[in-house]
This record gives sequence, C-alpha cells and structure tokens, in this order.
Amino acid sequence: MQHNIFTTMRSLKIMDGCKGSQVYAVHRPSSGGGSGGIGEKLLQQLHDHIKSQTFRSKSVRNYQPPNQTPNHTPNQTLSEVVAEGSLLPYGLPMTDLLEPKIEPFLRPVDFVERLAEIHNKIENCLEVDRSEVYLEHCTVFRGLSDAKLFRRSLRSARQHAVDVHNKVVLASWLRYERREDEMIGSSSMDCCGRNIECPKATLVANGYDPELVYDRCCCRRDREGEDEDEEDLMTLVVDDQECSTSDEDDGGGDMSFCIGDDEIRCHRFNMASLSRPFKTMLYGGFIESRREKINFSKNEISVEAMRAAEVFSRTKSLSTIEPNVVLELLSLANRFCCEEMKCACDAHLALLVCDMEDASLLIEYGLEETAYLLVAACLQVFLRELPVSMECSCFAKLFCSPEGRDRLATAGHASFVLYHFLSQVAMEEEMRSNTTVMLLERLAECAKDGWEKQLAYHQLGVVMFERKEYKDAQHWFEAAVEAGHVYSLVGVARAKYKRGHTYSAYKLMNSLINDYKPVGWMYEERSLYCIGKEKMMDLISATELDPTLLFPYKFRAVSLLEENRIGAAIAEINKILGFRVSPDCLELRAWFLIATEDYDAALRDVRAILTLDPDYMMFHGNMHGNHLVELLGPVVQQYNQADCWMQLYDRWSSVDDIGSLAVVHQMLENDPGKSLLRFRQSLLLLRLNCQKAAMRSLRLARNHSTSDYERLVYEGWILYDTGHREEALAKAEESISIQRSFEAYFLKAYALADSSLDSESSKYVIHLLEEALRCPSDGLRKGQALNNLGSVYVDCDKLDLAADCYMNALNIKHTRAHQGLARVYHLKNHRKAAYDEMTKLIEKACNNASAYEKRSEYCDRDMAKSDLTMATLLDPLRTYPYRYRAAVLMDDHKEAEAIEELSRAIEFKPDLQLLHLRAAFYDSINDFASTIRDCQAALCFDPGYAETLELCNKARERIKEQK
Repeated sequence: MQHNIFTTMRSLKIMDGCKGSQVYAVHRPSSGGGSGGIGEKLLQQLHDHIKSQTFRSKSVRNYQPPNQTPNHTPNQTLSEVVAEGSLLPYGLPMTDLLEPKIEPFLRPVDFVERLAEIHNKIENCLEVDRSEVYLEHCTVFRGLSDAKLFRRSLRSARQHAVDVHNKVVLASWLRYERREDEMIGSSSMDCCGRNIECPKATLVANGYDPELVYDRCCCRRDREGEDEDEEDLMTLVVDDQECSTSDEDDGGGDMSFCIGDDEIRCHRFNMASLSRPFKTMLYGGFIESRREKINFSKNEISVEAMRAAEVFSRTKSLSTIEPNVVLELLSLANRFCCEEMKCACDAHLALLVCDMEDASLLIEYGLEETAYLLVAACLQVFLRELPVSMECSCFAKLFCSPEGRDRLATAGHASFVLYHFLSQVAMEEEMRSNTTVMLLERLAECAKDGWEKQLAYHQLGVVMFERKEYKDAQHWFEAAVEAGHVYSLVGVARAKYKRGHTYSAYKLMNSLINDYKPVGWMYEERSLYCIGKEKMMDLISATELDPTLLFPYKFRAVSLLEENRIGAAIAEINKILGFRVSPDCLELRAWFLIATEDYDAALRDVRAILTLDPDYMMFHGNMHGNHLVELLGPVVQQYNQADCWMQLYDRWSSVDDIGSLAVVHQMLENDPGKSLLRFRQSLLLLRLNCQKAAMRSLRLARNHSTSDYERLVYEGWILYDTGHREEALAKAEESISIQRSFEAYFLKAYALADSSLDSESSKYVIHLLEEALRCPSDGLRKGQALNNLGSVYVDCDKLDLAADCYMNALNIKHTRAHQGLARVYHLKNHRKAAYDEMTKLIEKACNNASAYEKRSEYCDRDMAKSDLTMATLLDPLRTYPYRYRAAVLMDDHKEAEAIEELSRAIEFKPDLQLLHLRAAFYDSINDFASTIRDCQAALCFDPGYAETLELCNKARERIKEQK
C-alpha cells in the first residue's frame, strides 16, 4: 500500500511562503491628469464617510450583482470609478510601487550541486561534526516551500548534537517549530515524550549515542519515580556515589573551621580531597596544616555554606542542602577550585530551574560562577519560552549586547546555532526591530567562514534594507557576496537602485546573468531596472524559468489594470493563485474585484487572507483586513449558520478551497469557539500547502476543545503533522479510551496508513475506518473516510467494495471520489469509463490540475500529452507531467531533451523523484559523475531511499572500473 493514500484530504505538502510582500498603493498626485487620482479634500471626505458609516447606504445603493454591468459609463477610467466609491479610499495598486521581496535565506545558484555537496559532507565528516553539517543542511532547506524538510534536518542536527549547549538550543528550536506556547495549559518545559526534545534529557552531559534521542524520556515514567529520575540525571552528570547524608556519620572530625563564634568540625582528609588548594592548606607547608582550628571568618563564607562543604566532603551529595546554600557553595567551590563540588552544585541547581522566574534569577549566578549546566538550564527556559521571553527585561542585556555574548561565551554558551535560532525568531516577530539587528550582529560575530558568514551577512543586509538603511544594507550584502553567496548580489543591486544608481544595478544583474546559468530570480531582479518591452521580456523569462515567482504575475496584472483591462488582470493573478496561495496575491485580486463591484468575490478573498494571516493590513498597510470585512458586509448577501453549512458543502464538492476557507471564516465569526470549524479550517489550509496557518488553526481547535477526547485528537494531529507519528497514535488511542469518535479513529487510521502496509495492517486500517464511519460526523468528513476506505480496498484488490465506497462518497457530494472510482474502472480494464469518470471531476472541480494529470493515465499518448500540458499550465509544481514527458522522450531516444525536460522542473522544484529519474537518465548515457551528483542531492530529501542508494553505488563502481 502506498504511503500517500490519504493525501487527498490532508495534503502534507508544505508551503512556507504564506507571508509574501503586500501589494501597496497610494493615491496618485492631483497633478497626474484625468487618470491621476483622489485629491486631499476627497480623501478627507471619504475618511469622514467611513467614520460616520454613511458609506454603507451609498454602497448599498450602488451595488449590482456581479453578472450585471457596473453603473459607470464605458468611457470612465478605473481611477475615476474608484474616486466615486468609498470602498477603495487608498486608490488602486500601481506598478511603480511593486517590487519583489529579497529572500532572507541562503539561495544557491545551483541548488542541486549544493545539496550534493552537503550530502557528501554528511557522509564523510566525523560524528562530532555531523550536527553542524545537518544545521547547514536545514538552513539550505529553509528556502524551500516544504517545511517538513527543514524540520527533519533540524531533528537530525539535534540527534547528532554532542554537548549540552547544542542539545538545549536544537531541542528548543524543534519545540518552537510546533509553537506549543500557543496551547492553553501547556508548559514551556513539557516535552513530546522522546529524548530528542525532553528538557531533562538535554541536560545530560555524558555519553553520545544518536539512537537514544528517539527513546522515551524520563518525563513519561510513572510519577512516583520522579525523585529517582532526578537522582539518575545527577548521577549521569557528576557521577555521584551512593552515600549516606546523615550527620550521624560525622564522627566528630579531627579539625575545625571557625567562622565568627561558630565552629564547623571536619575530617581533614575529606576536606583536603576537595581540591588542590585545600590539600595544600591542610597538608602543605602552611601554618594551617599544623592547627586543629582554622579561622575562616575573613573568607566571606557563611557557616551554612561551610557546613554544606563538610557534608559534601563526606557524602558527595547535596540532597539535604537548601538551594540558597548550594548557590553559596558553588561560589566557594569556584574560589577554592573544588571541581567535583562545583559540578555537583551546577547539576543540582540546573534541576531546580523550572520557569522564567527561576531562570531570570539564577542565570546571573550561573554566569558569575561559570556554571555550565546551570546556565544551560536557564538558557533552555528562555529559549522554550520564545517569543514571549524576548519581552523579558534581561533579554536584551544578556543576548543582544556584545558584553552579554562575551559572558555567555565564558560560560560556554555563545554559539552560532544559538544566535541563528534567536535571530530567526526575531525576524519572524519584527524584522525591522533593533533587537533583530543586534542579534544578527552577534550572529555575525559567532560565524565561521563559509555558509555561516554568508547567512549572517545576507540577513543583516535584508534587515537593513527593510529598515531603509540602504548604505548599510549594501555593505552587508557585499560582505555576503565576498563570503561566497551569489544571491546577495540581488541585495547589492537593490540597495544601489534605492540610492539612485539604477544603471549600476542593471549592469550588476546583467553581468550575473552572463556569468552564471540563468535562473528565474535573476531575470526578475533585472526587470526592476528596465522599462517597456525589455522589462516585460525579462518578466516572461523569469516566469518561464521559475513559474513559482509571485512578482511577475503581480506586475503583469497591475499593468493590465492600468490599461483598464481588469478582466485580464484578474485572469493573470488567477494563474498564480491556482497553485500557490499567498495573502499578497489574494489582496491584489480582492482589490481588482472591489473595483469591478464584485463584492461577494472580494469578500471571499479578504476572508481567505485573514485565515492565512489574521493581522494582515490591506491597502498599503492602512486598513486592517477585519475592517474591510465590515465595509463589505452591507453590500453582500448575509447568511446564517445553516446557509453557511450549505455553502460549505457546495464549495467543498466543487473543490473550491479558497471559497471554503472564506465560508469557514464567516462561520467562525458567528461561533468563534467552535473547535470543529477550526479543525476544518486546518484541513483546507493543508490542502493549500499553508502549513504554518494550518498549525495555528489546529492549536486554536485544541484550545477551544470542550472535552478531553476531542483535545487529544487535535493534539494528535499537531504531533503527526510535525513528524511525531508514534506520539500521534498514542493520543488517538487515549482519546478512543475516553470516548469513541469519528476523528479519533480517523486519526489512528491515517497515521497507521502512513507507511507500507502488509495485509494484516491493511485489515486493521479498514477496521478503524469502518469504526469511524459508525460514529457521528458530518457528510464532509464521512465522504473523506469513505474515499480513504476505498483506497485501502483497492490496495487489497477488493475492487467491488472499493467501488461501493466511492459511490457512497459521491452520493454525499465528495467529488474527489471520482478519481478513486476511475482507478477502479481502470483496474477492471474499463479504460473508457475511467476516462469519463475523470472528465466528470474536471467539469466539477474548480482546481482540477490533479484531475487532468490523473485522466492522462486513461487515454492514448497524444491525449495524455494534452492533459499533462494542461496540468502543468494550471499547476507547474506537479512533477508527474515532467517525468512522463521525459520518459516519452527517452523512449524516442532523445536523451538530451529528456534530461532538459527534467532539469527545467528541478530548477524551481527540486524533488526526490525528479532527481532520481534524471540520475537514471544520466546513468543510461554513462555520465556517472552527474548520476552521483543527482543521487546525492536526492538522498538529501530521503537518506534511506533504496533505489537511489543502489543507483549511486552502481555509478561509483562504474567510475572505479573506468579508472
């Protein structure tokens, strides 16, 4: 059984770029002529209208249904129409204000070559260096749309971390990726049950075994064993011995330390064993060695601390000593070089750090006494509380200042990985802030030559550019280029352009295109410094080389708008929204739709934007999206909750994911605490490859759960979607033990099916889905369960049962079941019926690229090529069409064209299957070096992919034979 049988509903392809640059517009100056704009007086008048809500009656009077002609004369320009209304107080977008975003990630010119290089490093580096190489690995993957790849590499970096510091930082980073801080009732020190993220396991200093990170951690043991767990951790850290801590073992001692009027009896031998200074004092040539009583009053040591030192000298234990005394004992251990006692104090205090209050108090002690584990424990709390902990008063002093970095370095806790994590969080929170700049400066100070300096300098350039400090931005971008990051030339050119050196920027990008194999972003950038036909030609080239770039579509759409061709403008922006949904492109379409008075469609897009980014600001950042929803409300038909459910069924059945998102958003306005709707929202967002937004919806669903069994299901989905499959299964089982429910059974079946199943496992998945269908649920989810059940039946060769499932799913409007039914017909050798079934899906579905792709399997070669061409046109990210066309070319012995077909897709969509197939093609023409390169790059996506490993080893053997 294939691992992706359930992906029709819960697609786990991840799109990381939901937060693109917004489309800005400003009013045209009054001197700009008839098509120019809105004067200051009119803007004030519009503002007054909005404030007093008089626009509502005006908008209602002017509203006409979208299929009717707008009530303006044909010779009016769009700007004049806008000036008459009040729903666009900030005018229409302008091409002069559009520019692409400079990505803050590492972006290699030859991505495949870079991946192959990293894989080669992983294979050949020492075990102790492997964590650092995996960090480089995940940093390169950060620029891709699939966040699963980043998280998997981050887990590998944590798995191979050797020291406590790296364990603490990487485990905290993994937790941050799940954003558990947003889950009500969760603690920053909670873990998912495995050593890889366990806050206690990260503080274990001794031993290095990468396999242990996936073992169950001590947090999951029975509560009664907690004290024993802490003692185990102390034993691992400082190798404590089992000793009595009773004062009855004192035996009186043979000497005393006197502090004021108090006398602490000690054993001379035990005290001398604490350190070389004590041994020299007690047995050396000093006068104290001949005295029974030694005056310690002037050493600023309390009686309690000295008694604690005496107890430790005998027992090697601190279990009976108060924390404040242990702090003083730590200071004593430092002053007298008592390493064993210092380690014991360090480990003991580290176990006491549980929250921000503890961390804020104890980290100063730890830094002052260079207590490695104590600082690590405090640091861990700070990191696991991000981004909230950035508001702590001591954060800037500790992490942002050069002095703070030096203090952390002295304690062994200043590193590139630490500041890499902190700076990423800061950039997500507020890229322009002083905190972000200071953290990046510390990152640059910690960076070593190579990719670390490239990343630090490039990100400093990006932040300075966002702050409009163009001279500094240019400096940092140039430093990144000098360190070897070619993409930073984009930043150099853009900074020069902002400083008025347009021709210099053009020459720079022109030379870049001439010096390297051109890629889409090079032409996109050069287009900024051209005009007229040359600009449009560069944008066309950019789209041909990389159809996923947003800016060319946006620019062409706004250009068409300025030519009063608004229908063509909407069609242009629809091209990118067909396969890549982003708030800025949705905003642009909403802008256009308001101008055409299609308010229903505009409201749909605004609601979808707010689902992706609840804080999104529209119209040059001047209006919150929620306010625009309020403005559009009176001019669209209002629906109650029952009407919304009917609309959701219609949009779901027509595979209109954006429309479905909008309906769910409206339903949540009416019932904001409905966890089921939040869950439904997350499913839609996953289908649209917007995983960050999906995770936010899942967390809100979990927070609004009214029962334990429901909460456990949503926690299970969060764990599953972040790569914790076993933990997700445990949550599902726990939920079922409380109450049988559709979602709990469905989660368990889905998680179990995400692997190659044997016949017994398939039977169990079928049982689980049947149990799910016996539980109450709405038709939308039951349709999905029936569809998935049909898929399992097909894999078990039970075609009649599968057909029944698909037919039942279609009866409740689960349109995607046409695809499963077509598969059944095909397996029964009813190819025409399969083709017709897919045609029905194409006719019903708004987003039908996958339907065209699937239908191509049920027709002859020419028709298949036509369907696959349409699939690529609708969604260039689908890789099957490229692989099919390449295979056809290979069958026709056109090897060069076949490789070029794959290379075209790999440039913007590096993918395991594309790389493996191209490697096989290279192998067939005896280009073994290219075969190995593509295999190594492919193995970065899946290190255990057997076929690629075999092909790579075979190519290596052939090279050896040739030598």
